Amino acid sequence: MTLEQLNDASADDAEIEFLKCCGSTRWAFEMTEARPFASNDALFAKADDIWWALSAEDWLEAFRAHPKIGEKKASATQAEQAQSWSAQEQSGVANASSQTKDELARLNREYEDRFGFIFIVCASGRSSAEMLAILNSRIDNDRDTELRIAAEEQRKITRLRLEKLLKQ
Repeated sequence: MTLEQLNDASADDAEIEFLKCCGSTRWAFEMTEARPFASNDALFAKADDIWWALSAEDWLEAFRAHPKIGEKKASATQAEQAQSWSAQEQSGVANASSQTKDELARLNREYEDRFGFIFIVCASGRSSAEMLAILNSRIDNDRDTELRIAAEEQRKITRLRLEKLLKQ
């Protein structure tokens, strides 16, 4: 999809495309309303501005659209394209040892119990050992700190997905 096609799409179609990039319905709606974008950079800047203006509940909605690290299914419904992107982003876990996968699963549960949302990390290009180390480094944060860190990781994921969307 080109930027021109995204700008010219119907509101419903644009919102569907934006939801593939970020699971927050508020973010997707506001991105749709912000069209047309003069350039990819303008789109990326607006995406960030809208993201940081959202509520914590909007962030949590976006987090629910992701599968846990090491899993394939998100708790919220995902578009087929978003599922494919998640699988690509988490490919570093595919060849992990069963011990590493078990430890990721255990810490994922501990993290979710502690914070009330799943562990979000921009996993692209990261090995399972790196993700495990990051999870270990964040598990003792307070909830507010962790929510901001997770929101920044979601912002990075959204940016990567917007780039992928515009390269299709």
